[in-house]
Amino acid sequence: DIGEGYLVSVSEKIIVVGAGRMGRGIALAYGLAGIETILIDIKKRDNTEREALAATLEAELARELSFLVDVGLLTRDLQNRVARRITLQSGDSFDATEYAIACVFEAVPEHEDAKTQAFDYMSSHFPHDTLIASTTSTFLVDDLAARLSHPQRFANAHWLNPAHLMPLVEISRGSASSDEAIMRLRRSLESIGKQTITCSASPGYIVPRIQALAMNEAARLVEENVASAEDIDTAIRTGFGVRYAILGLLEFIDWGGGDILFYASDYLGKTVNAERYKAPDIIAENMAQGRNGLADGVGFYNYADRDVENYRRERISSFIALLNHLNLAPKISKS
Repeated sequence: DIGEGYLVSVSEKIIVVGAGRMGRGIALAYGLAGIETILIDIKKRDNTEREALAATLEAELARELSFLVDVGLLTRDLQNRVARRITLQSGDSFDATEYAIACVFEAVPEHEDAKTQAFDYMSSHFPHDTLIASTTSTFLVDDLAARLSHPQRFANAHWLNPAHLMPLVEISRGSASSDEAIMRLRRSLESIGKQTITCSASPGYIVPRIQALAMNEAARLVEENVASAEDIDTAIRTGFGVRYAILGLLEFIDWGGGDILFYASDYLGKTVNAERYKAPDIIAENMAQGRNGLADGVGFYNYADRDVENYRRERISSFIALLNHLNLAPKISKS
Protein backbone atom coordinates (compact mmCIF):
# COMPACT_ATOMS: atom_id res chain seq x y z
CA ASP A 1 0.00 0.00 0.00
CA ILE A 2 1.78 3.15 -1.19
CA GLY A 3 -0.93 5.69 -0.59
CA GLU A 4 -4.37 5.74 0.95
CA GLY A 5 -6.84 4.33 -1.55
CA TYR A 6 -4.15 3.30 -4.04
CA LEU A 7 -3.24 -0.33 -3.59
CA VAL A 8 -0.65 -1.53 -6.08
CA SER A 9 -1.72 -5.05 -6.94
CA VAL A 10 0.11 -7.51 -9.16
CA SER A 11 -3.32 -8.79 -10.23
CA GLU A 12 -3.91 -5.50 -12.08
CA LYS A 13 -2.61 -5.29 -15.61
CA ILE A 14 -0.88 -2.44 -17.39
CA ILE A 15 -2.13 -1.96 -20.92
CA VAL A 16 -0.02 -0.30 -23.61
CA VAL A 17 -1.74 0.70 -26.85
CA GLY A 18 1.09 0.57 -29.37
CA ALA A 19 3.76 -2.11 -29.63
CA GLY A 20 6.66 -0.02 -30.92
CA ARG A 21 9.88 1.03 -29.21
CA MET A 22 8.29 3.13 -26.46
CA GLY A 23 5.51 0.64 -25.80
CA ARG A 24 7.99 -2.18 -25.42
CA GLY A 25 10.13 -0.09 -23.07
CA ILE A 26 7.13 0.63 -20.84
CA ALA A 27 6.13 -3.03 -20.84
CA LEU A 28 9.67 -3.96 -19.84
CA ALA A 29 9.71 -1.36 -17.05
CA TYR A 30 6.59 -2.83 -15.49
CA GLY A 31 7.62 -6.40 -16.25
CA LEU A 32 10.89 -5.95 -14.39
CA ALA A 33 8.88 -4.71 -11.40
CA GLY A 34 6.68 -7.81 -11.43
CA ILE A 35 3.61 -6.33 -13.16
CA GLU A 36 2.00 -8.04 -16.14
CA THR A 37 1.66 -5.86 -19.21
CA ILE A 38 -0.36 -6.37 -22.39
CA LEU A 39 0.83 -4.67 -25.55
CA ILE A 40 -2.07 -3.97 -27.89
CA ASP A 41 -1.34 -3.70 -31.59
CA ILE A 42 -4.22 -1.79 -33.19
CA LYS A 43 -2.68 -1.67 -36.67
CA LYS A 44 -4.50 -3.76 -39.28
CA ARG A 45 -2.36 -6.77 -40.16
CA ASP A 46 -2.86 -10.15 -41.77
CA ASN A 47 -1.89 -13.33 -39.91
CA THR A 48 1.59 -13.45 -41.43
CA GLU A 49 2.33 -9.85 -40.44
CA ARG A 50 1.00 -10.39 -36.93
CA GLU A 51 3.12 -13.51 -36.44
CA ALA A 52 6.17 -11.60 -37.66
CA LEU A 53 5.48 -8.80 -35.17
CA ALA A 54 5.14 -11.30 -32.33
CA ALA A 55 8.42 -12.97 -33.30
CA THR A 56 10.20 -9.62 -33.47
CA LEU A 57 8.87 -8.62 -30.05
CA GLU A 58 9.94 -11.92 -28.50
CA ALA A 59 13.42 -11.68 -29.99
CA GLU A 60 13.91 -8.06 -28.89
CA LEU A 61 12.76 -8.77 -25.35
CA ALA A 62 15.04 -11.79 -25.12
CA ARG A 63 17.99 -9.74 -26.37
CA GLU A 64 17.36 -6.85 -23.97
CA LEU A 65 16.78 -9.11 -20.97
CA SER A 66 19.92 -11.07 -21.77
CA PHE A 67 21.87 -7.81 -21.84
CA LEU A 68 20.45 -6.83 -18.44
CA VAL A 69 21.66 -10.19 -17.12
CA ASP A 70 25.11 -9.60 -18.62
CA VAL A 71 25.45 -6.21 -16.89
CA GLY A 72 24.24 -7.57 -13.55
CA LEU A 73 20.89 -5.79 -13.34
CA LEU A 74 18.90 -9.02 -13.65
CA THR A 75 19.59 -12.60 -12.65
CA ARG A 76 19.41 -15.38 -15.23
CA ASP A 77 16.65 -17.22 -13.38
CA LEU A 78 14.43 -14.11 -13.54
CA GLN A 79 14.91 -13.52 -17.26
CA ASN A 80 12.20 -15.89 -18.45
CA ARG A 81 9.83 -14.82 -15.69
CA VAL A 82 10.04 -11.19 -16.79
CA ALA A 83 9.52 -12.15 -20.43
CA ARG A 84 6.35 -14.11 -19.55
CA ARG A 85 4.85 -10.99 -17.93
CA ILE A 86 4.74 -9.23 -21.32
CA THR A 87 2.19 -10.38 -23.88
CA LEU A 88 0.96 -9.12 -27.24
CA GLN A 89 -2.65 -8.97 -28.39
CA SER A 90 -4.33 -7.52 -31.45
CA GLY A 91 -6.78 -4.69 -30.98
CA ASP A 92 -9.55 -6.79 -32.47
CA SER A 93 -9.13 -9.65 -30.00
CA PHE A 94 -8.55 -7.64 -26.82
CA ASP A 95 -11.44 -7.51 -24.34
CA ALA A 96 -10.95 -5.04 -21.48
CA THR A 97 -13.72 -6.67 -19.41
CA GLU A 98 -11.51 -9.73 -18.89
CA TYR A 99 -8.92 -7.83 -16.86
CA ALA A 100 -8.45 -5.61 -13.83
CA ILE A 101 -6.62 -2.68 -15.40
CA ALA A 102 -4.43 -0.30 -13.42
CA CYS A 103 -3.54 2.05 -16.26
CA VAL A 104 -3.53 2.35 -20.05
CA PHE A 105 -0.59 4.01 -21.79
CA GLU A 106 -0.99 5.22 -25.37
CA ALA A 107 2.32 4.80 -27.20
CA VAL A 108 1.57 4.96 -30.92
CA PRO A 109 3.72 6.97 -33.38
CA GLU A 110 3.61 10.78 -33.26
CA HIS A 111 1.34 11.13 -36.29
CA GLU A 112 -2.12 12.67 -36.42
CA ASP A 113 -3.76 9.63 -38.02
CA ALA A 114 -2.15 7.22 -35.54
CA LYS A 115 -3.28 9.33 -32.56
CA THR A 116 -6.83 9.59 -33.90
CA GLN A 117 -7.04 5.84 -34.36
CA ALA A 118 -5.62 5.17 -30.89
CA PHE A 119 -7.94 7.56 -29.07
CA ASP A 120 -10.98 6.31 -30.94
CA TYR A 121 -9.96 2.80 -29.92
CA MET A 122 -9.43 3.69 -26.24
CA SER A 123 -12.71 5.60 -26.02
CA SER A 124 -14.67 2.64 -27.33
CA HIS A 125 -12.78 -0.25 -25.69
CA PHE A 126 -12.16 0.84 -22.09
CA PRO A 127 -14.60 1.73 -19.29
CA HIS A 128 -15.05 5.47 -18.69
CA ASP A 129 -13.16 5.37 -15.37
CA THR A 130 -10.03 3.67 -16.77
CA LEU A 131 -6.90 5.74 -16.16
CA ILE A 132 -5.31 6.66 -19.51
CA ALA A 133 -2.01 8.43 -20.21
CA SER A 134 -0.37 9.36 -23.50
CA THR A 135 3.39 9.07 -23.87
CA THR A 136 3.47 11.77 -26.54
CA SER A 137 6.40 14.16 -26.75
CA THR A 138 4.74 16.56 -29.20
CA PHE A 139 0.97 16.75 -28.63
CA LEU A 140 -0.33 18.99 -25.82
CA VAL A 141 -2.36 17.23 -23.16
CA ASP A 142 -5.55 19.26 -23.70
CA ASP A 143 -5.45 18.65 -27.45
CA LEU A 144 -5.40 14.91 -26.83
CA ALA A 145 -7.87 14.98 -23.94
CA ALA A 146 -10.48 16.51 -26.26
CA ARG A 147 -10.37 13.32 -28.34
CA LEU A 148 -11.17 11.09 -25.40
CA SER A 149 -14.43 10.37 -23.63
CA HIS A 150 -14.29 11.40 -19.94
CA PRO A 151 -11.06 13.48 -20.22
CA GLN A 152 -10.82 13.86 -16.43
CA ARG A 153 -9.14 10.42 -16.30
CA PHE A 154 -6.40 11.49 -18.74
CA ALA A 155 -2.90 13.05 -18.60
CA ASN A 156 0.34 12.96 -20.55
CA ALA A 157 3.16 10.80 -19.18
CA HIS A 158 6.39 11.52 -21.03
CA TRP A 159 8.86 8.66 -20.62
CA LEU A 160 12.51 9.13 -21.61
CA ASN A 161 14.30 6.52 -23.69
CA PRO A 162 15.25 3.86 -22.82
CA ALA A 163 12.00 3.76 -20.87
CA HIS A 164 12.88 0.77 -18.69
CA LEU A 165 16.16 2.34 -17.53
CA MET A 166 15.56 6.10 -17.36
CA PRO A 167 14.23 6.95 -13.89
CA LEU A 168 12.20 10.04 -14.80
CA VAL A 169 8.65 10.31 -16.16
CA GLU A 170 7.31 13.83 -16.78
CA ILE A 171 3.57 14.16 -16.15
CA SER A 172 1.66 16.96 -17.85
CA ARG A 173 -1.83 17.45 -16.46
CA GLY A 174 -4.61 18.90 -18.56
CA SER A 175 -7.24 21.43 -17.59
CA ALA A 176 -9.71 18.55 -17.17
CA SER A 177 -7.35 16.10 -15.42
CA SER A 178 -8.68 15.14 -12.00
CA ASP A 179 -6.49 15.13 -8.90
CA GLU A 180 -7.37 11.46 -8.48
CA ALA A 181 -6.12 10.59 -11.97
CA ILE A 182 -2.81 12.38 -11.41
CA MET A 183 -2.37 10.69 -8.04
CA ARG A 184 -3.13 7.25 -9.46
CA LEU A 185 -0.74 7.79 -12.34
CA ARG A 186 2.06 8.97 -10.06
CA ARG A 187 1.53 6.10 -7.65
CA SER A 188 1.61 3.57 -10.47
CA LEU A 189 4.88 4.95 -11.83
CA GLU A 190 6.48 5.38 -8.42
CA SER A 191 5.54 1.82 -7.48
CA ILE A 192 7.99 0.59 -10.15
CA GLY A 193 10.75 2.94 -9.03
CA LYS A 194 10.20 5.89 -11.34
CA GLN A 195 10.71 9.50 -10.28
CA THR A 196 7.78 11.69 -11.33
CA ILE A 197 7.41 15.43 -11.78
CA THR A 198 4.39 17.40 -12.96
CA CYS A 199 4.34 20.35 -15.31
CA SER A 200 1.71 22.43 -17.05
CA ALA A 201 0.59 21.88 -20.63
CA SER A 202 3.64 23.39 -22.31
CA PRO A 203 5.37 22.22 -25.51
CA GLY A 204 8.44 20.11 -24.81
CA TYR A 205 7.84 19.41 -21.11
CA ILE A 206 11.03 20.11 -19.10
CA VAL A 207 13.80 17.79 -20.25
CA PRO A 208 13.23 18.13 -24.02
CA ARG A 209 13.11 21.95 -23.83
CA ILE A 210 16.42 22.19 -21.98
CA GLN A 211 17.94 19.33 -23.96
CA ALA A 212 17.07 20.85 -27.35
CA LEU A 213 18.85 24.10 -26.46
CA ALA A 214 21.98 22.28 -25.29
CA MET A 215 22.10 19.94 -28.29
CA ASN A 216 21.63 22.77 -30.79
CA GLU A 217 24.41 24.77 -29.15
CA ALA A 218 26.73 21.75 -29.28
CA ALA A 219 25.99 21.38 -32.99
CA ARG A 220 26.69 25.09 -33.55
CA LEU A 221 30.09 24.72 -31.88
CA VAL A 222 30.97 22.14 -34.54
CA GLU A 223 29.45 24.29 -37.29
CA GLU A 224 31.51 27.29 -36.16
CA ASN A 225 34.72 25.22 -35.91
CA VAL A 226 35.09 26.04 -32.22
CA ALA A 227 36.13 22.46 -31.42
CA SER A 228 35.88 18.91 -32.71
CA ALA A 229 32.84 16.76 -32.00
CA GLU A 230 35.04 14.54 -29.84
CA ASP A 231 36.32 17.41 -27.70
CA ILE A 232 32.85 18.91 -27.33
CA ASP A 233 31.45 15.60 -26.12
CA THR A 234 34.37 15.11 -23.75
CA ALA A 235 33.59 18.55 -22.33
CA ILE A 236 29.95 17.58 -21.88
CA ARG A 237 30.71 14.24 -20.22
CA THR A 238 33.43 15.46 -17.89
CA GLY A 239 32.61 19.14 -17.34
CA PHE A 240 28.89 19.65 -17.89
CA GLY A 241 26.96 16.45 -17.22
CA VAL A 242 28.65 15.31 -14.02
CA ARG A 243 27.72 18.51 -12.18
CA TYR A 244 24.04 18.31 -13.07
CA ALA A 245 23.78 14.72 -11.91
CA ILE A 246 24.27 16.16 -8.42
CA LEU A 247 22.97 19.73 -8.64
CA GLY A 248 19.90 20.72 -10.63
CA LEU A 249 20.29 23.64 -13.02
CA LEU A 250 18.47 26.12 -10.78
CA GLU A 251 20.33 24.83 -7.74
CA PHE A 252 23.58 25.35 -9.65
CA ILE A 253 22.58 28.95 -10.42
CA ASP A 254 22.11 29.49 -6.70
CA TRP A 255 25.57 28.04 -5.97
CA GLY A 256 27.33 30.26 -8.47
CA GLY A 257 25.05 33.26 -8.08
CA GLY A 258 22.28 34.56 -10.31
CA ASP A 259 24.27 37.76 -10.80
CA ILE A 260 27.17 35.74 -12.23
CA LEU A 261 24.78 34.14 -14.72
CA PHE A 262 23.42 37.56 -15.65
CA TYR A 263 26.85 39.01 -16.44
CA ALA A 264 28.04 35.86 -18.21
CA SER A 265 24.89 35.92 -20.36
CA ASP A 266 25.42 39.61 -21.10
CA TYR A 267 28.98 38.92 -22.28
CA LEU A 268 27.96 35.97 -24.46
CA GLY A 269 25.08 37.99 -25.84
CA LYS A 270 27.46 40.74 -26.94
CA THR A 271 30.11 38.40 -28.33
CA VAL A 272 28.15 35.41 -29.68
CA ASN A 273 24.41 35.98 -30.09
CA ALA A 274 22.23 38.45 -28.20
CA GLU A 275 18.96 36.58 -28.65
CA ARG A 276 20.30 33.15 -27.70
CA TYR A 277 22.07 34.31 -24.55
CA LYS A 278 19.71 36.91 -23.13
CA ALA A 279 19.06 36.11 -19.47
CA PRO A 280 15.37 35.71 -18.61
CA ASP A 281 13.68 38.50 -16.67
CA ILE A 282 13.52 36.40 -13.52
CA ILE A 283 17.32 36.56 -13.20
CA ALA A 284 17.36 40.37 -13.28
CA GLU A 285 14.38 40.49 -10.89
CA ASN A 286 16.16 38.23 -8.41
CA MET A 287 19.26 40.43 -8.62
CA ALA A 288 17.24 43.56 -7.90
CA GLN A 289 15.68 41.88 -4.86
CA GLY A 290 18.98 40.54 -3.47
CA ARG A 291 18.05 36.94 -4.27
CA ASN A 292 21.24 35.75 -5.93
CA GLY A 293 21.45 32.36 -4.23
CA LEU A 294 23.54 30.84 -1.45
CA ALA A 295 25.51 34.01 -0.81
CA ASP A 296 22.28 35.92 -0.08
CA GLY A 297 20.53 33.04 1.66
CA VAL A 298 17.83 32.93 -1.00
CA GLY A 299 17.61 32.48 -4.75
CA PHE A 300 15.46 29.98 -6.55
CA TYR A 301 15.57 28.13 -3.23
CA ASN A 302 15.34 29.51 0.30
CA TYR A 303 18.33 28.62 2.48
CA ALA A 304 17.29 30.57 5.58
CA ASP A 305 16.39 27.49 7.64
CA ARG A 306 19.02 25.20 6.17
CA ASP A 307 22.41 24.26 7.57
CA VAL A 308 24.24 25.56 4.50
CA GLU A 309 27.63 24.16 5.47
CA ASN A 310 26.20 20.66 5.95
CA TYR A 311 24.21 20.99 2.73
CA ARG A 312 27.38 21.91 0.82
CA ARG A 313 29.25 18.95 2.32
CA GLU A 314 26.46 16.53 1.34
CA ARG A 315 26.40 17.74 -2.25
CA ILE A 316 30.19 17.78 -2.65
CA SER A 317 30.44 14.32 -1.06
CA SER A 318 27.94 12.98 -3.59
CA PHE A 319 29.90 14.67 -6.37
CA ILE A 320 33.17 13.06 -5.24
CA ALA A 321 31.46 9.66 -5.05
CA LEU A 322 30.26 10.10 -8.64
CA LEU A 323 33.74 11.14 -9.80
CA ASN A 324 35.22 8.06 -8.13
CA HIS A 325 32.61 5.85 -9.84
CA LEU A 326 33.42 7.37 -13.23
CA ASN A 327 37.19 7.22 -12.60
CA LEU A 328 37.32 11.01 -12.92
CA ALA A 329 38.43 11.90 -9.39
CA PRO A 330 41.58 14.01 -8.93
CA LYS A 331 44.84 12.07 -8.92
CA ILE A 332 46.26 12.17 -5.41
CA SER A 333 49.98 11.74 -4.90
CA LYS A 334 50.92 9.29 -2.16
CA SER A 335 54.28 10.93 -1.58
